[in-house]
Amino acid sequence: MTKTYLKDLVYQVNGCAIEVHKHLGPGLLESVYHTCLKKELTIRGFEFLTELTIPVYYKGLELEAGLRCDLLVEKSLVVELKAVEKVLPIHEAQILTYMNLLEIPIGLMINFNVTHIFKEGQKTYVNERYRHLDE
Repeated sequence: MTKTYLKDLVYQVNGCAIEVHKHLGPGLLESVYHTCLKKELTIRGFEFLTELTIPVYYKGLELEAGLRCDLLVEKSLVVELKAVEKVLPIHEAQILTYMNLLEIPIGLMINFNVTHIFKEGQKTYVNERYRHLDE
């Protein structure tokens, strides 16, 4: 896995989100965008897991704490979906936590409740543990 591979993966998944947003626009529930994005990822041949349970370890014990990752694409990219007026710091903390717990190098937050998804609806996050990856 290289930085170039991850950048290309983010670019391609963003393309999927743009396609979904082009057809649906803003104003729907997150679950609708989630369903359509899964279909678009499937059409384009991506391997992904959806609603992945994220284990939490507490005092050496693995606990089911109800954490769920919207999408894990190609075992390399955490994708967190939103349909909110504004992405808040708690949403950013959420994706960073998921990335750390799953030991994934990069994350993508996509907010579909915007007019221009490419300009204002997506943000990429990098897990500091993986900054050393080769180009």
